[in-house]
Amino acid sequence: MKIGIDIDDTTFVTVNAMIKYADIYHSQVLGREIAKNSLGLIQNRYYLKAIYGWNDKEKFDFFDKYYKEVLKECKMMEDANTVCQKLKEKGHEIYFITARLTNVKDCHTEEITKQSLDENHIPYDKLIINASDKLKAAKENGIQVFIEDSYDTCKELLENGIKSILMTTKMNQDIHQGNIVRVKNWKEIYEEILKIENEM
Repeated sequence: MKIGIDIDDTTFVTVNAMIKYADIYHSQVLGREIAKNSLGLIQNRYYLKAIYGWNDKEKFDFFDKYYKEVLKECKMMEDANTVCQKLKEKGHEIYFITARLTNVKDCHTEEITKQSLDENHIPYDKLIINASDKLKAAKENGIQVFIEDSYDTCKELLENGIKSILMTTKMNQDIHQGNIVRVKNWKEIYEEILKIENEM
């Protein structure tokens, strides 16, 4: 089976490093007061703009200054490596499909991402970077099941015949729509993959 897996806040915890550097940028670079406690209310991919009230120029300036550091500081989610190793041992193909940006100044996103996967002993068959359209990438690579933290992406995949598993995060935990399978950790991901295997 071909399994598509998102990286940020699915395989690695990215939001903590993102918020850390966003706070630094907001207070030290923009010189503004930090007044936020709304992560649980943000349900889309534009949470930085929503939380901090940045315009597009400020957002892109933030990425130019700090995106490389954010990517380097992401921590692997518990059991992500051991579950991926088990999936490979069972003969599954693993495709990491991420919307990580490739056009950020002085940031070699693909190189950093590969290094993170290798250092954490996470096996994979293919890495696809800057995949803003996950459905297109999934179709082009014959993905049969996709693991993702974006509710909207999971919904779109499911509507197009691709099984999806939603990793629960603070940003999607309050969305209760549809029949999307939810998991809280990688052990639960493995259990869901076993169920899908039995159905095929």
